[in-house]
Amino acid sequence: MHWNALPPAEIQRRVHRALDRNLSYRTRTVLGLPGTLLDGEVFPALPDFAKRAWLRTATENPNHIGCHTLGSSEPAFAGTHGLEREVIAICAEQIMGAEPDTVDGYVASGGTESNIQAIWAFRNRWAREDGVSAGSIGLLCSEDTHYSVHKATDLLGLHIETVAVDTWSRALEARSVDASIERLQARGVTHIIAMLNLGTTMFGSVDEANALLGPLERRGIPFRAHVDAAFGGFIYPFTHDTTPLSFVDPRIDSVTLDAHKMLQAPYGTGIHLIRKGFLQHTTTETASYVPGLDCTLAGSRSGANAVAVWMILMTYGSEGGTAFCDALVTRTDRLCAGLDSLGIRYVRTPGMNVVAMRNEDVPAELSERYLLVADSHDDAKWRKIVVMEHVTDAQIDAFLADMSR
Repeated sequence: MHWNALPPAEIQRRVHRALDRNLSYRTRTVLGLPGTLLDGEVFPALPDFAKRAWLRTATENPNHIGCHTLGSSEPAFAGTHGLEREVIAICAEQIMGAEPDTVDGYVASGGTESNIQAIWAFRNRWAREDGVSAGSIGLLCSEDTHYSVHKATDLLGLHIETVAVDTWSRALEARSVDASIERLQARGVTHIIAMLNLGTTMFGSVDEANALLGPLERRGIPFRAHVDAAFGGFIYPFTHDTTPLSFVDPRIDSVTLDAHKMLQAPYGTGIHLIRKGFLQHTTTETASYVPGLDCTLAGSRSGANAVAVWMILMTYGSEGGTAFCDALVTRTDRLCAGLDSLGIRYVRTPGMNVVAMRNEDVPAELSERYLLVADSHDDAKWRKIVVMEHVTDAQIDAFLADMSR
């Protein structure tokens, strides 16, 4: 994994150059596009906006509809579409280990959209190439998997089974995997989508690929594998020499990343990555007025989000990103060492910055004071701390001191 950081002035220059390649609603006569500048009364074009690359992008409001790694795109915004292609290449090839030019992708609204997009593409490819009906497709996932997969199966008419995990390791239980597969087969399922987690929402845990894929291979069940790395994708590869759930494994077909978590991009910024040969199966042919048509779930998307991700990646480079993540892990180590000294058990994956404690071990008053997130608002069993950039050593020490009282 390697890409160079760029000096601030070069980052600004590159974005301005990309915007100069886009059309300008201010200087061009644009009669046919259903878009314009941000509202001038609410978002006035202050002089300093023009000097700041991201603010200029936001106010000029480029539309990133469609997927710019696949076919043609709207020529009016070719400049910033090019920056989005660079983002997809870095995420797919440098972070997730894909071979060059083997992955399509786009900057989505978040992990939920990206997860649904992958499942949609798998379903449609099986239907179009093999004649498999939705009722014959099942989804297999950990009980810790994000709720968006339940949305996806509801929307797409697929069966779903969740696999039980060990309480403290959060590892998939082999007997539960087998039982879940058998339940899917009993419901007429012949093809299975396997959802693997690289950093679960509550625990930051990482699934073992073979725990799900091994039983499917042994049974000869056709499958597609998707990795939800919405949380872990922008930290785990930076704190480990190898990333087990990545495109290096030929069984992995797609990956979700969220830039609005660890990458600190604006909310509504996810990354959808999928091997070539899938996204065309979600193309909407009736989108005939869109150059290259549209294969994405969201359709129109803000170019400012894509540019924000590009600027962050170029500011840090791979070495800066690694240093940033290492600092978070060091502070997380500090928290865990303090919990160890207090004799409090917790779940934490090495190299991750999520620490989950049993609800009964954390006084309710402290959970409220420190805004610890519960796994369930109705019946909390776990409380988690996420050591983000704003979480300081002093705050960690204050929490530990309160826990010791």
